[in-house]
Amino acid sequence: MASRRIKHEALAILAAYPADEADRRLASRWREEELIHPLFSALCNVDELGRFRAIDVFGRVLARLSARDMEAARVVMRRLLWSLNDESGGIGWGAPEAMASAIALSRPLADEYLHMLISYLKEDGEEPCQDGNFLELPFLQRGLLWGIGHVAASLKERLLAMGVAEEMAKYLRSPDQTVVGLALWCLSRLGVATALPIMPVDESAVLRLYENGALHSLSLAELARRVVSTPPLPPATR
Repeated sequence: MASRRIKHEALAILAAYPADEADRRLASRWREEELIHPLFSALCNVDELGRFRAIDVFGRVLARLSARDMEAARVVMRRLLWSLNDESGGIGWGAPEAMASAIALSRPLADEYLHMLISYLKEDGEEPCQDGNFLELPFLQRGLLWGIGHVAASLKERLLAMGVAEEMAKYLRSPDQTVVGLALWCLSRLGVATALPIMPVDESAVLRLYENGALHSLSLAELARRVVSTPPLPPATR
């Protein structure tokens, strides 16, 4: 009964306040362990801003937990990883974003789990050298690419050293324009220009992006002009 009440009240706070204030109010009332279940629920919020607020706060809560009890934080990270496993029976909505949100704020979590986040960019490869856990669903790819771009603000050099920029090539060819836009955003955050061709970009298309506690709209065409040195692929002819 108590856990149900915490969930109800925590979700109400997330819906009512920006991430900074929501996190402050949640931290003043409950311990990190008590907030994990409500935050997992909020990752599936159909409201875009509400979902990203939950992702934002999830990272803050998990980073604090890792500073106090690293093993407890590992349990949560393993739960996020498991949700992306085919054998889990789930979809993993919000899991890449939540992992990235925590990794960006916690160096210990970054040291242990950054390579796992990056593995979701990579093709599966062949045994015994398999190091990829490629996510095929465009919706999950969107979340992963947002996570990579978010982490780039604090771990840019590590991402570059781990070959993340090169992994963007396949996403630039995605038929999903949001995936293309997020790959372009990642390259811009990494400070990388590319000569790789990209799928056609609609001049009027915009990318909805959560940054600094708010949703922003960026022009896909402008992002492409910023980081691509060759024109987009021409539209397919019938």
